[in-house]
Parts: sequence; C-alpha cells; structure tokens
Amino acid sequence: MIDPVRPIAIADIEAAQARIAGTVLRTPLVRLDFGADGPDVRLKLENLQPTNAYKIRGGANAVAMLSDAERARGVWTISAGNAGQAVAYAARAAGIPCSVVTIETAPQTKLERMRALGAKIIPVSYEDAWKAAESHAFEGAEGTFIHPFDNHGFIAGHGTMGLEILEDAPDVRTVIAAIGGGGLITGVGSAVKALRPEVQIIGAEPETASPYAFSLAEGRASKFAGWQASFVDGAGGQSVTERMWQRMAPIVDGSIVVSLDETRAAMRLIAEKARAVAEGAGALSLAAALTGKAGDGPIVCIVSGGNIDLEKFAELVAT
Repeated sequence: MIDPVRPIAIADIEAAQARIAGTVLRTPLVRLDFGADGPDVRLKLENLQPTNAYKIRGGANAVAMLSDAERARGVWTISAGNAGQAVAYAARAAGIPCSVVTIETAPQTKLERMRALGAKIIPVSYEDAWKAAESHAFEGAEGTFIHPFDNHGFIAGHGTMGLEILEDAPDVRTVIAAIGGGGLITGVGSAVKALRPEVQIIGAEPETASPYAFSLAEGRASKFAGWQASFVDGAGGQSVTERMWQRMAPIVDGSIVVSLDETRAAMRLIAEKARAVAEGAGALSLAAALTGKAGDGPIVCIVSGGNIDLEKFAELVAT
C-alpha cells in the first residue's frame, strides 16, 4: 500500500541530516564571478558527492529508515542512473542486495557505476520505467521498493541540502533546482520555505521535457505531449504525477524552461569558472539563472550531478 502524501516537515529533514551525516558530504557553495555588473550566482556542487549526484542524500536516508524485515528483503529502485547509484551505495554499506530497473538508454558511465556498487541491472524502455514509477511496481523486481522521488524519506534526505544552503548563503533570494520527478525541489523547497518562506523556489526544465511548466499553465498535473529524449537524461520527465503535483504545488514558485543550447553553454561555463563537470541536468539551474528570469540574486543554483561520459561531455561543451 502506498503511503498518503504529507508535507515534509522540518523535523523530518533535521532527523535525516543526523542520520546521513556519516555518508554524505556537506558540499561547497561556490560563487561565480560575472563581474561587478553581473548577477550574484552561487553553485551548490552536489556533483562532488561520493556518487557524483545529490541522490545519495535521499538514498542514504531511505535505506537507513528501513525496518529489519524490509532490509532482509533487499531493495530495488527505478533510475536513469543517479538514484540507482545512491540506493546501491547505501545498500552496499548496509550489506543488503539491490536491483535497479534502469532506462536502457542511460549513459554507460551510470550503468557501470551501478554495477560496480553491486546492483543488479534490469534494463527497460523509458516508457516502462515511467509506468513503474507511477504505479510503484514492476513485475520481476524483488525486495523493498524505494521510489526514486515519490518517497517521504528520500525527499527528506534531499531537504538536508536546503539547510546547508541557508547556513552558507543566509542572504539568498532564489534557489533554482532541476525538476525530473520532483523529489529534489520538493525536499530543498520544504527546508527553505519552513525557515525562510520569502525565498523563491524555482524549477528548471529543458525545452524537450518540461511537464512541470506545462502543468503550471494547465493548473493540474499533466503529461508533456512533446517529450523528447536528450543528453539531459537526469531531469525532464514525461509527466508530473498527481502525487508529486500535490507535493510541489505549495512549495515551488515557478519553472524556467531552457533550451538545450543554453544547457550546453551552462555546462561549459561551470567547467570554465568552477572547474567542475556537470551533466545536463546538473547545468539546468545555471542555464535558468542566466536567462535573467530569476532576478539578480543572490541565486543559488543546485548542480545536481556530474555523471556523464567524459567523451560526451567534451563533445557537448565544444559545440
């Protein structure tokens, strides 16, 4: 039975922070220098986590919260790569088996890292993976299911990032996070809004897959009819689920849609100015900030991950 949706309380996030302190890094907040007349933009470098993506926060918290009986069954999740690595990392630390229903077009880098962490890979189409995410079930997957975004403990784990942002940038006006399933922005937004309700929480989506912006225009959870696969594989779903719409609507103040060219330019800028590798989804937030639609700042852009094949990264930033 699926648990009912409920708000992510600040107490849940603070408990998660204590629970995962020995597993995750407190990542740095780095200011980009755009000159005296440029915007005040700071990068939250989650690509520096042990799995090179923010998902380890949620994965570690969700696995730590399992009962003994649930642990005994092992765990499984659904992922394009980052959530799979996070749950596999936490499962390996707990000494329990892990399976990942994986989108078959996931980057080789992500597949190899999940296997290296001991995960059993079950490749499926994007459509089948999304159906499993919506139904919370997949025939043939064994163990306790940990949803990659619609899971209270998972989202609370992501909220720990919001606590760090407010401590390191108390003057922040806007926080921008990529939207895939919605777990990242729900967690961070829940923490920030609980402590600083005036701070704007803005999503970033690629033009090829922007269901949350479309859902906002429609006033309800909606499917994005023009969805296209792209190198931004870690964000941009086919639709917003009703449960995640309920989670995001009270917290998210808007969504900025960016082009793939703007995303590539942001990836290059992060490499040039911060000497950091961001995957497509990881650069969406900076691309959104640079449109000017989020104001002058201070803006915190969450670089959600850096799991991308280096040859592909070099190809994208060179064009």
